[in-house]
Amino acid sequence: MLSGIRTQPFQSGRGPLSPGSRAGLGAALALLILVSAMEWAEGPAAHYIALMVIAPLLAAALGSWRVVLGVGVLATAIGAAFALAERTLSLVSAVNVTGVALATGIAGAVAAVRQRQSEKIAELSRLASVAQQAVLRPIGPQVGTLTVAARYISSTARAEIGGDLYEAMDTPYGVRMIIGDVRGKGLDAVRLASIVLGSYRHVAYERADLRAVVTDLDRAVARNVGDEDFVTAALVEERGGTLTIVNCGHPPPLLLRGGAVIPLEPPAPAPPLGFMPVVRPRVERLEPGDRLLLFTDGLGEARRDGEFFPTADRAWQLLGHGTVADGLASLETALVEWVHGRLDDDIALVLMQYTGSRSEVTAAVPSWEVGAAES
Repeated sequence: MLSGIRTQPFQSGRGPLSPGSRAGLGAALALLILVSAMEWAEGPAAHYIALMVIAPLLAAALGSWRVVLGVGVLATAIGAAFALAERTLSLVSAVNVTGVALATGIAGAVAAVRQRQSEKIAELSRLASVAQQAVLRPIGPQVGTLTVAARYISSTARAEIGGDLYEAMDTPYGVRMIIGDVRGKGLDAVRLASIVLGSYRHVAYERADLRAVVTDLDRAVARNVGDEDFVTAALVEERGGTLTIVNCGHPPPLLLRGGAVIPLEPPAPAPPLGFMPVVRPRVERLEPGDRLLLFTDGLGEARRDGEFFPTADRAWQLLGHGTVADGLASLETALVEWVHGRLDDDIALVLMQYTGSRSEVTAAVPSWEVGAAES
């Protein structure tokens, strides 16, 4: 999983060496052994001491500053030993040994700066992961009558957070889900995604009609964005086996049933949140075993050599078997292979399976009819 890639922090010096430090130490020691063998073969005259300056510089590229200093001290000692073994200590040998010592100090300083920067990047990555977990809470595996799984695939190896959002909750009006995509990237997109999710988590419990939920979310977005910012979103409600969907400029969910894949297009197009959408619900009757895939447009835009990932064609093969979590894992693996590990946009995925109505549910009434009946 792309979002599973982590930035590996360099060890601060205590405890086991990091992989980078081990690689740097191994390469530097191999170089010292090679140069020492060459000096030994040449006899008492020192010819290759200057090459030992490479050892601390090589270690600085990968290892911690403690490893660099250790390698540098060893290189300086070996160089001094070969210089003193000469019949007469030459000025060139003395300068070469001094150069190795100076290079050790410089390489150690460079390694310390690089190590601090790497630790900062690792800390930022950790904070981003914590922030994502706060914004995108884990959902599933069971929400009401639905088994649910979700995944977030980051397009950037060092970042796990963006403007894609999802949520699933069991409310008095049935199981309600949202998936959305904020225009733009970075912290502003994360901020707006958190605003939408915060508003949704409140109004999903308060509004019987999904259209009223959309109105409230639109107001929340309009209060916090510029004229050209918006959020595409699809809202889904399952109540007594009836599925109600409202779509605000978002890719339509895919219904998987009996080997067929059905895009649930809205009855009429509506603009994204922030542009005062007027939505018309689409209602479907669910059958036990039906699965529904919600996704953001990063999936639809994933391509290689100009050819888009065939989501609809491969959806049943990838998602129609095993658990919903297994299905999403299969989809992600196929997607990453298709794009050769390079995605242009983050992707949020939610897969649900209808397992049958709860016994206490006696009527299959979508939320927009419930709102009309109550008025």
